[in-house]
Amino acid sequence: QVGQVFLYFQWDSLLLEAGFLAVLVAPLRLLKWRSTAWRAHDGVTFWLVRWLLFRLMFASGVVKLTSRCPTWWGLTALTYHYETQCIPTPGAWFAHQLPVWFQKFSVVATYVIEIAVPLLFFAPIRRLRLFAFYSQVLLQVLIILTGNYNFFNMLTIVLAFSLLDEEHVGRWLGRGKRRHASTPRCAAAWPPSLRSLLSALVELSTYGFLLYWSVQCFGLEINWEKRLLDSKVAFTYHEFTTWLRAVTLPLVGLGFLSLSWEILSALYRCACVRGCFWKLWATLQWAVFATAAVGVFAVSLVPFTYIDYESNGKLWPGIHQMFNAVERFQVVNSYGLFRRMTGVGGRPEVVLEGSYDKQTWTVSCCLREPQGGSACSAAGGGVTHGQDPALGWVKFTDPVGRCSSPWFTSFVYRLLQGKEDVIRLVQVDESRYPFSAQPPVYIRAQLYKYWFTGSAEGSQGPAPWWRRQRVQEFFPTVSLGDPALESLLTQHGLK
Repeated sequence: QVGQVFLYFQWDSLLLEAGFLAVLVAPLRLLKWRSTAWRAHDGVTFWLVRWLLFRLMFASGVVKLTSRCPTWWGLTALTYHYETQCIPTPGAWFAHQLPVWFQKFSVVATYVIEIAVPLLFFAPIRRLRLFAFYSQVLLQVLIILTGNYNFFNMLTIVLAFSLLDEEHVGRWLGRGKRRHASTPRCAAAWPPSLRSLLSALVELSTYGFLLYWSVQCFGLEINWEKRLLDSKVAFTYHEFTTWLRAVTLPLVGLGFLSLSWEILSALYRCACVRGCFWKLWATLQWAVFATAAVGVFAVSLVPFTYIDYESNGKLWPGIHQMFNAVERFQVVNSYGLFRRMTGVGGRPEVVLEGSYDKQTWTVSCCLREPQGGSACSAAGGGVTHGQDPALGWVKFTDPVGRCSSPWFTSFVYRLLQGKEDVIRLVQVDESRYPFSAQPPVYIRAQLYKYWFTGSAEGSQGPAPWWRRQRVQEFFPTVSLGDPALESLLTQHGLK
């Protein structure tokens, strides 16, 4: 709220919510002389992290279809995404060169990982949770390689660790091998127990169902003649919304049952603690954290059910009252990434140009600078590396026509004044800023459309990353004391 439009993105809300849950997850050290690494109620608080991860991923997958965006429904979103996202990385150019059939299959994989796989977060079988963990990490790593989304993806990976257990992490650290080194080979259970057979059967059935569901819902079919994989959405918007309405409240019930199991398991662990005093102390902590977990789960149901407003209206009125009481603290939030694909007609890029004589113009900065090959530099202009991602993302989410936004007017005004702290927002290395010696007398902004170059577009020198086309003037030529600029500054209370 203090950062206004610069800190209202979903990763900021996620950081607030994850930070609040960290208060519950962090160890309680009231009695330091008897502190232990393990607490009986740890499973309850860590379950809240898993629930947050579920709401984040499931809602992100669902909103892509509820938005009716034609690119998501046509499975063509990724043919535009890599070049139109706010801050692409060098890997985005290479990903953009992949064939269309692979891009469409990647959208299908995204739906599977974001909608179907999150249901396995609450699976009682450990290996299914591990499968869900590695699926989520794979998706986040691929996003990191092809785009700059601040700390969003790293934080999501951290939340995914709630799906792991100490035994699996111990294997990463080599502890599992040492633990089992003293176990003789003949001690391996064979024939396998009925429980392990049933677990393996359920696990294989789950993988088979995921594959069958993907083939049926997205019409996956191998075209042997063209040597590609055909895919298409094999359901209608009405069928999807009907399905969503049918599963939203049952998912709430699934979450409640999973939380109840964690709470009862924690109570059992409290009963197993040795010593009456420590048993009582563990039970007291269990009561406090279990109550907190139930409260957080209850208020989170309101933003979670935003994916289906009919289900949201069926929640108990008391839950809505609880949510209204804590809404301003943003301890629970609604999520939904890339509801609609922007920039389908080309990547909009605002290029600021400065001049001393109104005749010769030099590129001052690009507000949505891509990494590893600037859209501005591709067309022959100055490069401003080190841009603050928040500045680029504000421009990315602002409609193109809002050149009179208070922050943009102030931004131009401070560049004309040569304010060093504002210049550092677009260029950390001041020596590379073209107006480091003296601020420009005039500044204007041009709107361009950018597209990635194709792999076949060669050149004599270094291969260009981008091609561009001028669309229109975005911000008129202004200087200090200009009546138009003064009017905007006065209108926004910036004088």
